Amino acid sequence: MSAAAESVSEPLWVKNYQSGVPAQIDLPTESLTAMMEDAVDRFGSKVALEFFGAETTYKELGDRINRAAEGLRRLGVRKGHRVAVILPNCPQYLIAFYAVLRLGAVVVGHNPLYTERELRHQFENHGAKVAIVWDKVVEKVQDFPDDVAVDTIVAVNITKAMPRLKRMALTLPLPSVRRTRQGLTAKTENTLAWEELLDTAPLAKDHPRPKVTDLAALQYTSGTTGVPKGVMLTHFNLRSNALQGKAWMHGAQEGKEVIYGVLPMFHAFGLTLYLTFSVLTGSRLVLFPKFDVDLVMTAAKKSKPTVFCAVPPIYEKTALESKKRGVDLSTIRYAISGAMTLPAATVQLWEEVSGGLLVEGYGLTESSPVALGNPFAPSRRNGTIGVPFPSTEMRVVDPEAPENDVDPGTPGELLIRGPQVFAGYWNNPEGSAEVLLDGGWLRTGDIVTVDEDGFVKVVDRRKELIITGGFNVSPTEVEEVLRTHQLILDAAVVGLPRADGGEQVVAAVVLQEGAELDEAALRAYCRERLTPYKVPRKILAIEELPKSMLGKVLRRQVRDSLLKDA
Repeated sequence: MSAAAESVSEPLWVKNYQSGVPAQIDLPTESLTAMMEDAVDRFGSKVALEFFGAETTYKELGDRINRAAEGLRRLGVRKGHRVAVILPNCPQYLIAFYAVLRLGAVVVGHNPLYTERELRHQFENHGAKVAIVWDKVVEKVQDFPDDVAVDTIVAVNITKAMPRLKRMALTLPLPSVRRTRQGLTAKTENTLAWEELLDTAPLAKDHPRPKVTDLAALQYTSGTTGVPKGVMLTHFNLRSNALQGKAWMHGAQEGKEVIYGVLPMFHAFGLTLYLTFSVLTGSRLVLFPKFDVDLVMTAAKKSKPTVFCAVPPIYEKTALESKKRGVDLSTIRYAISGAMTLPAATVQLWEEVSGGLLVEGYGLTESSPVALGNPFAPSRRNGTIGVPFPSTEMRVVDPEAPENDVDPGTPGELLIRGPQVFAGYWNNPEGSAEVLLDGGWLRTGDIVTVDEDGFVKVVDRRKELIITGGFNVSPTEVEEVLRTHQLILDAAVVGLPRADGGEQVVAAVVLQEGAELDEAALRAYCRERLTPYKVPRKILAIEELPKSMLGKVLRRQVRDSLLKDA
């Protein structure tokens, strides 16, 4: 199953690991497909998935994966083909993921809330001809121009994965029920139903399986240029990160953990935690289509969570509601926050309510995604992103000359190296070369300091991405949309701090001569073209944008100016 990782001298930060966590993991030699098949063999009768109370065992999961794989094979999906998956969290997502991998094909995860324009740009890049799509958003894909059009759309009605009584309740002729139903499903035309895809014999057992070095997934990330970048993650990358997570959560029991799926699976954090780590550990994965604190409270009364990874706003809402309703969260032994700064007040609230530790971690899509984390031990250090994971190395370098390390304690750009580091950007060798350096080092773009014990603190972002609610927003993309409005001459988009530790998207615009700012109209204009979390929360008119000698907008100066006026 595995080969021992190369032995290296033990770095200084390993002394801070929780007792029992190894400095190195055994690196995987088999694919994610083999990992799933092993889970089916070992945990067959155990519950793999829970969705609104409906349970699916590992044996049932394995059968559905093989039927979906055969259905996709009959649609012409072959090794190396890209298959788009545009779904919220649901059992069909996990089945689709492993069915695509079983064929040696590549899963391309997309945010179902993206607009047609946003999705089209990504499809233009990866060229998938088969798409597995939530029926509510099928029309976005059907609206693609002919040169981007897919051959087959498999429409997924996620309510079909609910218990029978809940499905029946959704047919009641009540306004509230109708609103709920409309939020979950919609009728489609000229599509293949998910149930039809699975209405076939299982894939032949001797069908060729993928290798550990094969490409498994493309995850799109917003570069500062706004150009879609497809992060290539191999079976080796993703399985390695799952193994690193298992090592970090020392004491996690195979076949006994209950993981709450409140983060989206199309996000790299959700992908690794729910699609790979949960299978590796034979866990019960309780899925939620989106974070809904009422659903979480209801589920927690029946299926007691033990692993709960999220972003700070989710921790805060869950803790407050738990306190209010008296719902017990003391079974949660592993709580990791990522994607944005974790406020000290949130840590205090969560630990008061749950009685367990809440620790902050760090990663990026290009590292599958987790690279650093705080230990589940008294040695954890709040206000930092922790120390490198097992089998992960780091350097802190001069951002203008990354071949040169900075002096200890001096701010510099964080570089990481490990088995979870990606294989490059899809069809983008130039972009790959910018971040992947000789020796396998990944440039993170984050400016950090490292203390004497090896704990890392982010002090600045060299990249100008805005992090809001745990999602990355490219300021360039939002600026380009604003500049298409007839009343706007120029625009600069920045992130300003919120009280919860995240950022809000704020735009400074230069209006055409004689025009007046109508903030509501501009925000409505943006909503038609951008996913809601990308729409500026505030739009301010200014006379002129600060620019460099080359004409580049100096966003840092815009941000500083807006902060002064706030």
